[in-house]
Amino acid sequence: MQPHAISKYRPFPPVSLPDRTWPDQIISSAPIWCSVDLRDGNQALPQPMSVEEKLEFFDLLCRVGFKQIEVGFPSAADTEFNFLRRLVDENRIPDDVTIQVLVQTREHLIRRTFEAIAGAKKAIVHIYNSTSPLQRRVTFSDATREQIRDLAVEGAKLVKELVPSIPQTEIILQYSPESFSDTELDFALEICNGVIDVWQPTPERKMIINLPDTVQWTTPNIHADMIEWMGRHLNRRDSLILSLHTHNDRGTGTAATELGLMAGADRVEGTLFGNGERTGNLDIVNVALNMNGHGIETGLDFSDLPALRAVYERVTRMVVGERHPYAGELVFTAFSGSHQDAIKKGLDRREKETKEDAATPWGVPYLTIDPQDIGRSYEAIIRINSQSGKGGIAYILDREHGMDLPKTMHPQVGKRIYDLADELGRELTPDEIHDAFYKFFANIETPLAVKDYELVHHTTERGQVECLATVVVDGVEKQARGLGNGPINSFVHALESIGLKDFKVTDYRSHAVRGGSDASAAAYVQVQHEDGRILWGCGVDSSIEMAGLKALVTGWNLLRA
Repeated sequence: MQPHAISKYRPFPPVSLPDRTWPDQIISSAPIWCSVDLRDGNQALPQPMSVEEKLEFFDLLCRVGFKQIEVGFPSAADTEFNFLRRLVDENRIPDDVTIQVLVQTREHLIRRTFEAIAGAKKAIVHIYNSTSPLQRRVTFSDATREQIRDLAVEGAKLVKELVPSIPQTEIILQYSPESFSDTELDFALEICNGVIDVWQPTPERKMIINLPDTVQWTTPNIHADMIEWMGRHLNRRDSLILSLHTHNDRGTGTAATELGLMAGADRVEGTLFGNGERTGNLDIVNVALNMNGHGIETGLDFSDLPALRAVYERVTRMVVGERHPYAGELVFTAFSGSHQDAIKKGLDRREKETKEDAATPWGVPYLTIDPQDIGRSYEAIIRINSQSGKGGIAYILDREHGMDLPKTMHPQVGKRIYDLADELGRELTPDEIHDAFYKFFANIETPLAVKDYELVHHTTERGQVECLATVVVDGVEKQARGLGNGPINSFVHALESIGLKDFKVTDYRSHAVRGGSDASAAAYVQVQHEDGRILWGCGVDSSIEMAGLKALVTGWNLLRA
């Protein structure tokens, strides 16, 4: 922002609440959830959903577990009205789901709304009018506080009057002072109490007071102060459900909601992935999974988040960002070498710990929850570019290709492969990493190659094995013979017999290749040159013995590269 523009803005006034209690509270249980995807979310789409798409989305929300769903503004358009009638007439509303309809506090709109919900088992009639000084001055042409209050009270009276006209439908009243976020607290209280006094809720027949953060003007702590202040002063608090409806203009919708719950709210309105006007509504997926990550049951099922995201993106034609919490393509992905190393160690340690105790609490560096718990796989947790390190590449080779490299081999392989990524200037796929590993570190046959071998176990010399090998050195085939205490040792002595004496074997590992052929084996041999250099070579073969010989040959060749 240009420096000269700063003067047109003012800080938001704080709330006088020196004895605030919300900072000491913790969230220990889930609120009532209400999805407003089909109304607040839908109205913000460049191309609103069709009736068929809304029906599909409604069914999806029911499967997720929402028990309150705002289905639209039926008095505003025939499409909205007809959608609601299909829900009712086709008996598509589960018995444990309450639909919610939005309507301004205007008589003809309220009457049309009652026509729309007739026949539903249970419905929340959500009335609202704008209350802030800015809205009163600009939108309502300098309307007085009394005029705005009367709109709300008269709307509540009409709803109460119309309830007997549809006796088969249980009506719950919800009132929202729209733009509560910048309405004077004393006036917000006055107008809400006016509606409460009309409706006369009881602990057995509660009403909903929804306090929308329609536009975020300030920090989440002040929002929490406003919620706690209202909760203290509202009439009949034990007969109310105090509801939040936050937006994300300042990028703090989740924080405002969580602090609002700490401040005493009972209910949350929002949308999947935060769809909504401007920067969006509250992302209920985010808040609910935050709670899951603290061991709190929410009643919402996000165990297959990729499938949920696919439906959402198809019917709304919106795209979930790559860095969007939990659902984004990259949110469980590490490119950084140090992060990759910590994640690999954490997953390896957890695998060991859960074998000993299945109830071991989740704890893996950089992963706040287990991606598998929301339908994500481990496949894309670690991805390789020029910023990556040895641990990440070893992870890919292990998880994707079943190659369990010795730890001391990681630096050698890691450097070569992320140097390749740097040369190409892009990320490497798991298959490219696999191919590069085989190209640079496995079954290398020049200048030395082993063509054939035979092991003979000596009966005269206990524990000794003789290796008879056919090798090619710089294109020349040679016969080599050596005696040792195993295949690798005897092969080393065989190579010494043809003059290859400038190295020694310092380590050896082998394993079956997971995910490959049942007969595939991988071996790793560490060789040390007489000048002190130490390198690993890998061999892969159907025979574990031949895999070991190929690994040794690869190591010898790498020393001469």
